[in-house]
Parts: sequence; C-alpha cells; structure tokens
Amino acid sequence: MTTRGTSDTLIIGGGLVGFACAAALARDGASAIVLDEPRPGMASTAAAGMLAPSVDRADAPERHFAVAARDRFPDYLAWLRDATGIRVPLNTNGILQVAVSAAGVRGLRRGMPASASWLDAPEVRAMEPELAHALGAVHHPHDGAVDNVILLEALRTFAAASGRVRLIHASVLSVTLHTDGASVRTHDRFTYAGRYVILAGGAWAASVGGLPRPVPVRPVRGQMLAYPAGRLRHVLFGPRGYVIPREVADVSASLPAGETLVGSTTETVGFDPTTTAAGATRLRSVAAEIMPIFQNAVPHRHWSGLRPMTPDLLPIIGMEPDAPSLIYACGHSRNGILMAPLTGECVSALVRGRAPSADLAPFSISRFGPPGAADSQGGPA
Repeated sequence: MTTRGTSDTLIIGGGLVGFACAAALARDGASAIVLDEPRPGMASTAAAGMLAPSVDRADAPERHFAVAARDRFPDYLAWLRDATGIRVPLNTNGILQVAVSAAGVRGLRRGMPASASWLDAPEVRAMEPELAHALGAVHHPHDGAVDNVILLEALRTFAAASGRVRLIHASVLSVTLHTDGASVRTHDRFTYAGRYVILAGGAWAASVGGLPRPVPVRPVRGQMLAYPAGRLRHVLFGPRGYVIPREVADVSASLPAGETLVGSTTETVGFDPTTTAAGATRLRSVAAEIMPIFQNAVPHRHWSGLRPMTPDLLPIIGMEPDAPSLIYACGHSRNGILMAPLTGECVSALVRGRAPSADLAPFSISRFGPPGAADSQGGPA
C-alpha cells in the first residue's frame, strides 16, 4: 500500500455534513482531505432542505441544538456569499402546518408550541390564496427552508478555493486508529494519514471497516416529486407530507420561475435509490391534499434519496470514547441539512481543542451502549 497524502483531518464523506466540516476546519486554519465516492441516492442533493425544528418538536437539549442550527443560517449564508459569490436561496417566511379536517384543527391547536401562532381560515387564505380549503394552520414564523443543492455547491467552492482542502474521489475501505492519529485505506489500495478521521459517510457510514464499534446508521429511502412553481411563499406541512417552494437562482435555468417540491416517502429498502410508481402516486395524493391546485397537475421530476437514520433519529456527533482520533458526524436522519453547518463548527472545535459551542452529550455514540452492543445495519463500502 502507498500513502498518497497526509492532513490534519481525514473526512470520510463528501456530502453536506462532510463539506461543512471541511469548510469549518479550513476557516479555523486546519487542513482536510475529503474522501468521497459519489453514490446514487446521496441525501445531500436529494433532500428538500427544510429548516423545521419547531415542527419536529424534539425534546431539550436536542431541540436547543436544532434551533441554534436553524438560527445560524442567515449569517452562515451571508459568509458563504461573501467568500464565494454564490447566493444560496433561503426561505425565511416560516412554515404553515395546515389543517384540512376538524380533527386536524384540534390536534394542531393542542400540540402548538409557544413559539407558534394559530391562524384561522381567513388568515390562512390571506397568507396563501391557494389554501382556500384549509380550516386553519399553525404558523411557525422562525422555520423555513434552504436550497441544499446550491448550499453544497457553495461549500465545495469555498473548500476548493481555501487551499486547505483536498478532495479525493475514492471509496473508503477501512480506517486504522492510532494513539496519536489515524489512517484511511481506500479500495484502490492507497492510504491517507491524519491526526483525526471524521466519519461523515451519510447512509453508508456503517459500512467502513476498522471502526471500534458498530455504527447504528441505516438507509431509509425517501421519494420526492417536483411540479412547476405555483403561487406559494411558505413551506407547507399537511397530514401526510409537505410542499416546499424553491426558487431557481440561475436565471438561465430551464425553470426560471422555480418549482414546488413535494415529499416524502419513508421506505426501508436498503441501498436502493430507485423510484416507484407507488411512491409517485402517494406523493401526488399528498400534493393534492395540501394544495388542491395540484389535483390534475403533472410533476416534471421524480427522484429519491437515502436518509442516514439512527434508532432514535438523533445524529451521532463527537469523539469516539475509546479512540479520540475518531470523530463522528453522521446519522443526522431527517435533519442533515438543518444541522450540517453547526455540526461542522462543533467538529472543528473538537479538532482544534476547543469546547464546542453546543452540547454534544445527547449525540454521543455511547448512548447506544458499549462497543459491540449497537445493531449496525450497514452495506457495501
């Protein structure tokens, strides 16, 4: 085997979390090698980009992390725009949880958080004329959505221009952890060495060999549709799914008015990123339920992604207790887009020997028990 490079950090995974870690490390003056093999179904480009901690209603302190992650986005995107010239679209109009039945009204009003407000039917119609059928809605004014595809492009651009980040297109076979560092072996039989290795492999995180314990991350497929843009300003949640307006930042794009995303299914099918007719039928029903204007509309895109899910739906972030040269940044489940920038910031702090700005205790891998106790569901590396 030949050692092809050394760096302060080796990052396994070139998705949004991996490049958020790389960007944070570069800002902090550290070097990084990102090892990534593009795979069909990568969640970073397939996701809807929701920033919705108020809707998810996680318990504290998990909720504190999610809210802090959401609130970083305006300044984070402003920094990226100044550093790269890329404007990442951010919807800050809030999220509407729409009631379309009397039972829905009762349920939403009963579970409404203090940060939200109730809108009666006329108020909903005033905010979104296409929701004339709605009986009411919960308005979460601080939540929204980001264009995750352009966000990943901006982070990759910053990393490439920083001079501190190197991207290697290679599939990782295994890691070797030492008392004072780590090495990574790829399928092409090369090795890379660093002080730390960061596991940010998305749905494939559990497939890396040599880890000191099983990593309980498994793929869960989510299918989505897109329609040509309608007259919609807010992210909408319905009883069975969601609808998200997304602008097109590039005026030369084929869809200059943007598009409307609809999601999402939840399917345990292993590492299968294909789409299905049944998934499309369900999503078309979801779209029509939330916005009747889509009843007879024809979607122009249909795709899927593989979410990296943990048993408790919380991410795994922090140092490996038995090998401090390994740092976890994986298993973000449905909140990878939301939590990526703050995860990167916390990982960089650990590498640089600082206390992270957020409490990582709820996300320690030790919550799943000692080495050998976790039920890992990985796949081929």
